[in-house]
Amino acid sequence: MATFHQISSQNLECPICLTFFNQPKSLTCSHTFCKKCLQRVLQTQPHQQTLKCPVCRKGMSLPSGDVENLQTNIPLSSLVDEVKNKSLTCTVCEIDEKLPALSYCQDCGKYMCKSCENGHSSWKPFSNHKVVPVSEVLSEKVPLKRRRKCKEHPNDDEEYFCKDCQEYVCLRCGMSRHLQAGHQIEEAAIHEEKIMENIKELNKKVKSKKTSIENHIQFIETQRNEIAIMIRKLNDDIDKTYEEYMQLLSARREELKSQVKHWSEKFEKELQVMEEESRQTNSHMNAMEELVTNGMKVPLEKEALFAHETLCENLKSFLGQDEPDDQLPRGVTERAQKYVFRRYEEGNELCLGELESYMCWDVKADVGLPRQNSMAGIARAPDGKMAVGSSKGGIHLYSPHGELQQTVLKHVNVSKTGFMSNGRSVVRDTTGKVSLYTPQWEKLDVTFETMSHDEGGSGGLAIDRDENILVGYRNLKKILVFTPQGGKAAKYKKCDGYTPLQLFSFHTTRQLILCDSVVVCLDGREKKQKVLKKECMSAYPAVCRDDSVIVAWVKHEECLVSIDRYTRDLEHTHSLITDFQIQKPVRNWYYLQEFDRGEIAFCTLDRLYIFD
Repeated sequence: MATFHQISSQNLECPICLTFFNQPKSLTCSHTFCKKCLQRVLQTQPHQQTLKCPVCRKGMSLPSGDVENLQTNIPLSSLVDEVKNKSLTCTVCEIDEKLPALSYCQDCGKYMCKSCENGHSSWKPFSNHKVVPVSEVLSEKVPLKRRRKCKEHPNDDEEYFCKDCQEYVCLRCGMSRHLQAGHQIEEAAIHEEKIMENIKELNKKVKSKKTSIENHIQFIETQRNEIAIMIRKLNDDIDKTYEEYMQLLSARREELKSQVKHWSEKFEKELQVMEEESRQTNSHMNAMEELVTNGMKVPLEKEALFAHETLCENLKSFLGQDEPDDQLPRGVTERAQKYVFRRYEEGNELCLGELESYMCWDVKADVGLPRQNSMAGIARAPDGKMAVGSSKGGIHLYSPHGELQQTVLKHVNVSKTGFMSNGRSVVRDTTGKVSLYTPQWEKLDVTFETMSHDEGGSGGLAIDRDENILVGYRNLKKILVFTPQGGKAAKYKKCDGYTPLQLFSFHTTRQLILCDSVVVCLDGREKKQKVLKKECMSAYPAVCRDDSVIVAWVKHEECLVSIDRYTRDLEHTHSLITDFQIQKPVRNWYYLQEFDRGEIAFCTLDRLYIFD
């Protein structure tokens, strides 16, 4: 039977935590990891439907979505238990009857009996070696030193690392086999130093990212306090007037306070969602950092190295995400502070007064588009501008003041456009083809297998909360869902019988808004949740940054536009614009969108109106 030292050098250590396997679970690719390690890896990819193997990076579906249901590697678990429980013998003695080992040298990687330990400590070259009791090795308080003796040249240490083979080699193997094959080799110490530097740099970035998120959470708390101050002021005003009218006004006071409470709960709920998302982001990052930091314990090779590289790439990708946006909680506070209590000065004294919003909307800009009768959708650009597509060629970028800043993609006949969180733009042209562009408007080499305009007809375009690209088709009354990597559609969504002519996705839920002369809210299961419609009016919606919904109600023949605001569930909150007169376009085709700063853009076939 193999000795303990021989067995421990085999694959009994998890590539992630670098210790003996604990409840080993096997993936379909045959790689094995500790159950807790897989659960921690799964925490770092919360929106993934599959678990990717950290070594070979193949994806697999989890049975019932739980790591617990993966197959346990029973033979490996039994072998680990046997190794842990087996008595250790000295690996230094040259006698047949090995004596029990009492200590372990982390520098030599040797188990020693009492006699050999005395000889080891008395020899001056070994005086600085770290010797620990065997009990600490068995309890895994200290890691085993991985033996770096060449299998072909047992007396030579593996002091070099081959980048092509991803393994340690001795000098003779490196010169004879690897260099002659054109492989890149370097000193093992240099290779390990690079790994350590990479981990240190990631730790530094994690610290910076955590500070940014914590500042964002603190900012949310500040906004909550400001709303609380506003709420207290409203209640104070109400109470003062109530005392003047005494107990006769009790019923009215309670009614008004009920309205204040409703608004307070609504704004608190919005801030709570933002805060929970930020805390969840911090939690995911902590889990990824902990997994990556394990790579500092011992030298990495083979599966452990692949796993470490995967974890580092995951963390780098996470750190590359945009910083928290303080504009969202600030917007909640600004909307909350628009409400005031108005006391009746004369008449209707028993009604006390009423709560109302003092927001007053008016047209800020009214400009003609460069190409007449060609507007083909508008979208909020990441830099605060509004992108207006043209079916005759180009995307026009307007400032919140209505100034034409730039025209791009003049050679593309645009049908719809949208923007991803990293600044990349998605453009659907009039033939039905979808293309991806960099923030500098350079076309990326990504192909989407969409349907042509003749096959699927026209339809909306949107980017959902998971950065998937949603493409609507009028003829099919369906939505194809693509990942940013392109290729075939990952799945499709039904529209419950409605046509996705215009399509909008919420930022915090998987609900969708469709425009089909009426406004339709679909829940995450693609079922109709609510429909908004008005007699003799056409509806044109948009989803705002805070996930509220604005709807433009258009009387085409009378050339009148009214704009109302609704909750995410399409409950009416208040009116913004009433019966605004526009120039009549040749066709009943309109688009609505909100600027980053809150201005509202309303577009006809040939004109852009901006309200503030």
